[in-house]
Amino acid sequence: MLRRATMRPLDGFYSSGSESARVNESFIDRLWQTDRVYPLALLGLVVVVCLAALGYWYISAPTQYVVAVAPREGPEAKLLHAFGEALREERRDIRVTVQPFEDLKQTAQALQDRRVHLAVVRPDVLLPTNGLTIGILREEALIVAAPESGDVDDFTDLAKKRLGVVPHHEADLAAIESVLAHYDLQNSNVALVVLGPDEVEAAVKAKRVDAVAFLAPAVSERAGRIVRAVARASNDKVRIVPVAESEAFGLRNPALTPATIPPGALIGRPQIPKEEVKTIAVSYRLMARSGLDRGPISKVTEYLFQLRSRIARATVAIHLMKAPENENATSAPLPNHPGAVDYFNREQLTFMDRYGDWLWLAVFAAGGLSSALAWVAQLFRRRRRELVDEVLERLADILHEARTSEAVAHLDELTREIDGLVATSLRYARQRTTPTRIVTALMLAIDSARSAIGDRRRDIEQGAAQTAPRTEPRRITAAS
Repeated sequence: MLRRATMRPLDGFYSSGSESARVNESFIDRLWQTDRVYPLALLGLVVVVCLAALGYWYISAPTQYVVAVAPREGPEAKLLHAFGEALREERRDIRVTVQPFEDLKQTAQALQDRRVHLAVVRPDVLLPTNGLTIGILREEALIVAAPESGDVDDFTDLAKKRLGVVPHHEADLAAIESVLAHYDLQNSNVALVVLGPDEVEAAVKAKRVDAVAFLAPAVSERAGRIVRAVARASNDKVRIVPVAESEAFGLRNPALTPATIPPGALIGRPQIPKEEVKTIAVSYRLMARSGLDRGPISKVTEYLFQLRSRIARATVAIHLMKAPENENATSAPLPNHPGAVDYFNREQLTFMDRYGDWLWLAVFAAGGLSSALAWVAQLFRRRRRELVDEVLERLADILHEARTSEAVAHLDELTREIDGLVATSLRYARQRTTPTRIVTALMLAIDSARSAIGDRRRDIEQGAAQTAPRTEPRRITAAS
């Protein structure tokens, strides 16, 4: 049963004249504004879906890293360029972009200043406080070669001798001087003579130096070439001088690590050295900032070692790469990145380990969001039903007013009001699926209101015609 106007007044619906028309326009505007709220809710849902898609893209997109390398044409630069190309060709979820620098001090400073994510660092040059080791790209051992005819059997025998130094990096001389200082062999006790690689043989032959020291990987071509020069100058009688206290020296200065030169590593024939030799080494390390997520860094470490054969096509320097000692990986003097430790210990985090909590939170949030959206949609539907009920109530009131109206002008206003309600109802029905019972009720109410207005208009017009004064026609008589 339709509610009467006395039960729920509609802001002056029962006024007459222009005031009734203004109230009708206000009511139609309210209905139209409510209809526009539903598209806004739909727009909000689209925004949520877009944010979810953006989150998925963020998770699935490759992680981008910038790595600082020096020198520009050095073996580490070639290695990391090849690594970056391999990652792109294999479509891995990690990307590495090489940023070259002039020297190793600048790369360490770039990592310290957080201008790059990764950097090739030589700890004895500059060790960034926020740098954590991913892997050791190569180690350069301190090699001291002396003719067997001399009396240099141990490092302490270098006192009052002339030591030839063959540097290939400006920090090499400082590293050798630090070892000499450990044995109290400062410049006053040892004369350092800087030589080029091509000057070694002549200097040894001419007795200008008693031994030759340099830093290089033990199995490298450079190390073999310099030792062969010493061997040619001493009739293949060469002794490799050990650093007996290498482990103690490494504890004192963690930037220089203990190393071992295996037999025959420098020259195979004659075998040099003839037995294992202890020494110290400097390392070229790939380091990452301490704040980087361990998951992607674990992937960097994994791919770096997995793609070793592919990288070797571009540079054989990859064969010198090695992992930090696994036994002290978590307590090393030069700390390792937790992501690299995860890989070395085979404890890499899976996708669910990394994002499982966030996924569950997203599921719970989606459930709450869907409930909220359902509640809002139900609220809008209820409001629209209320407004449709108000339209029906107003049509019932128009029906009542039409039956009791005494003026044709009032009926004209009611007719215009019905036209406005019809237009609003049509717009409402066109924008959404309207239940059949509502459409039937609206059609019945509109037809009844129009019929009542038409009937009342005829009654008023007929009543006016009956009450109009009649004029008697004049009789014409014969006399006239």
